[in-house]
Amino acid sequence: MCGIYGITDNDTAFIKKYLELCSHRGPDGSNVWACDQVTLGHNLLGIMADPTQSQQPWITPKGNRLVYNGEIFNYNELLQKYKNFNDTTGCDTELLAWGLDEYGMDFIEEIDSMHGFAYYDVASQKIILSRDHAGIKPLYYAQIDKGLVFASEIKGMLDIVPNARTLDNLACSMLTRAGTNPLRNTLFTNIKKVLPGETLTYDVKKKSLVLSKRIYIKPNADQDYSKNDFKKMFADTVRRSAIGIRKIGVFLSGGLDSSIIAYELNKITETVHSFTNRFAPEVGADEDYNSDSKIASKFAKEQKFNHHDVLVSPAEYLSAWNDSIYYMEQPNYNPSNPIYCYTNKVLADNDIVVTMAGDMGDELFGGYPKYLNLYHSTEKPKTWKDLLRLWMQRIKKGSYPITNDPVDDEILLDALEECYGEELWNPEDPTASYMALDCVAQVPEQFLIRNDSYGMSYSMEGRFPLASKQFMQYCLNIKSEYKFQGNDMKYLIKKSYGKELPEYLLYKQKTGWTVPIGYWLIDEVDEKLNEVYDKAIGKDRLKLVGRSQKIGKRLLPEWQVKNWKETYKIK
Repeated sequence: MCGIYGITDNDTAFIKKYLELCSHRGPDGSNVWACDQVTLGHNLLGIMADPTQSQQPWITPKGNRLVYNGEIFNYNELLQKYKNFNDTTGCDTELLAWGLDEYGMDFIEEIDSMHGFAYYDVASQKIILSRDHAGIKPLYYAQIDKGLVFASEIKGMLDIVPNARTLDNLACSMLTRAGTNPLRNTLFTNIKKVLPGETLTYDVKKKSLVLSKRIYIKPNADQDYSKNDFKKMFADTVRRSAIGIRKIGVFLSGGLDSSIIAYELNKITETVHSFTNRFAPEVGADEDYNSDSKIASKFAKEQKFNHHDVLVSPAEYLSAWNDSIYYMEQPNYNPSNPIYCYTNKVLADNDIVVTMAGDMGDELFGGYPKYLNLYHSTEKPKTWKDLLRLWMQRIKKGSYPITNDPVDDEILLDALEECYGEELWNPEDPTASYMALDCVAQVPEQFLIRNDSYGMSYSMEGRFPLASKQFMQYCLNIKSEYKFQGNDMKYLIKKSYGKELPEYLLYKQKTGWTVPIGYWLIDEVDEKLNEVYDKAIGKDRLKLVGRSQKIGKRLLPEWQVKNWKETYKIK
């Protein structure tokens, strides 16, 4: 995990400033390389090898340059396949540099990775920008007078990209309408993202940018389910995700996916370090906000994990609020974000450098009622456009508006179709297509970016075993009929691990992870929380809504949007 930065100009001052601004992405080294045409920068967090052996920008065997953020999880398998590769460092960057030299963009299809990288071909003066199949690692870019600027984070671009501190109405409208923004446009005008699975080529001489390759994990949904195969694939993806030399921590949510990841990791490591959020004080409400944490703690104790309860109070919540907005670089209407941010700090304080989480499980195993309803529906989408329209309606009333100039839904639908093509459409199994679409349109922009942003703010690498290319393809090849039994969701995973995991975990009712922010306010546990609310939103507005749990759904998004605009000086 690292940070990469570049500009098509000899501008070391700009890149050095960028490196300093994003130093949290790599405490193990910062370096710059420049020529007349291009300047590249890199912040290093060493995971696979001794940091002294893995400094970047990397000089490839043919004299080209590479800046790389990520991990290659089939690294050992590729070493066995490519006997002509001379491994001198034990670093996957060396393998990637060699592969790009030898095979060009075709080598990207060989790697099962999370990545965002830039490869500069010195002779042709072309830059290859690539992002992994699932969008696990971020990569942003903008075309400016000097040519191209790109980076792992947006912050450093804001003063060099024209009008970047103004709102992009298309992106803002999509975020408001759907609760997430999977479009190429970011919320910042003229700053764009490389979409999941994309490889772009920029010609420095011509100042032209083209899409060269797109890797999709397609929902074939044509394979039968095998219990033994499923368990083997699950164990393998956890094993491959555990590579490296740094200490690993697991986010144990109390749900099935993270629990099985920890369970499988426990078979191959001496100690599993697990972490679960717990709210304090115990709120006297009808809803038990600590029900999932109790299950996680019980399971961790039974499995003999080295378990940590991360105690979250109003004070901790507030302490992480500003950082959660700054590092995320966008509002996403989720009141739990400050808790994720705070929890990453706790992991870092416990010397964790690599984290594992169960994200992508619901999308691969059929863990949401929307998939179950579509599977049983007699009126399924008949075209790819129909499915995209259904996806757009995932939030019926939309969220708190960011822009006063919203874009029409049909325009948003066309933009969504332009970004995600019919490669994800399987007319024989629309449910599988819905899952595949969520894997690239919802998960990266709503969940993975959060873990990357908050983890890297404390120099930690976030890994998602269920989002590996191999495992995703395997799961999306399984027919949807194996993922549901009646009204029971995630049936295949329950059937696979039914004899190994406790019933209280396998058959617990799925709950959305929420924050008792309203009850904290009612009980006036922390007067500062009330003061911040009054100042940020206004007493009249606070009074209008009432101090109840509705605050989390109605006022927090408004507050978050306001703070985000102030933080990034949006005009």
